[in-house]
This record gives sequence, structure tokens and C-alpha cells, in this order.
Amino acid sequence: MQISNKYSHSEISLHTSKKDCWLVIHGKVYDVTTFLEDHPGGEDVLLHASASGDATQSFEDVGHSSAATSLMEGYLIGAVEGYNGGSSGAPKAGEGGAMRARAIQERGPPSSNFLDYILPLFILAVAFGAWYYLTHYAHDKAN
Repeated sequence: MQISNKYSHSEISLHTSKKDCWLVIHGKVYDVTTFLEDHPGGEDVLLHASASGDATQSFEDVGHSSAATSLMEGYLIGAVEGYNGGSSGAPKAGEGGAMRARAIQERGPPSSNFLDYILPLFILAVAFGAWYYLTHYAHDKAN
């Protein structure tokens, strides 16, 4: 699909209200005003994403379905002037899983700290102590 309308960032920033809401995702501009009330995550999510300038990262973080991605084409009104993000716009249906996998891979392993080891050991020690007390001392007092 050839996009003929080009919008500047300053022009896009004027459309961040409930009555007029545009989103930028992958360099494409979407007028989602009529979709605000129907959005499963609520209108506030879209309004916040609109106010932030570029909603690409938020859109990718959520991991939208292929149905949601294909629904976007109905709201497409143009592209951002001078956008050079490398991809030609919104991901095609089915690409969302690959993008999520790549993002998880780029994150790397979770960092660990001292509490990650000490807390489970402490809980285990308390459980063992409770078992030992209940098995040996409480049984002796009952007799």
C-alpha cells in the first residue's frame, strides 16, 4: 500500500485528545479516534500512547494479535515525514511472535542478587525448624 500523506511530528502532536487521536506506530500515522471506546485496553492507553509521540514500543510490548495488526490498516491515514526506521510500517500478521522472541533474547538473562539465594534458604530453614519442633518437642510435651 502506497502512503501519499506525510505528516510532521509537530502536526501529529496536535492530535492527542479524545476528540482527535492519532498514533504513530512504525512510522505510520493512524487516526484511532473512532476506535478509542472499542480498544480492549481502554481509551486511556491509546491517549497516553498518542501523547508520548511514538507508540511503536508500547504496541510491541503488549504483543498484539494478528487480528489487531490487520485491523490497524483501516485506521491508517499517512506516514511520518522523514521516517527512516528500517521497516516499512506495521508488522505483518504473524510477525508479532518473532518480534517478542527477539526482544526477550536481547534482554538476556535476568540479573540475580544476594536475596535471590538467601531468601529461599531462609524459608527452607524456617520450614525445617518448624517441622523439627513439631516432630520432636511438641510430641514430647503431649505425652
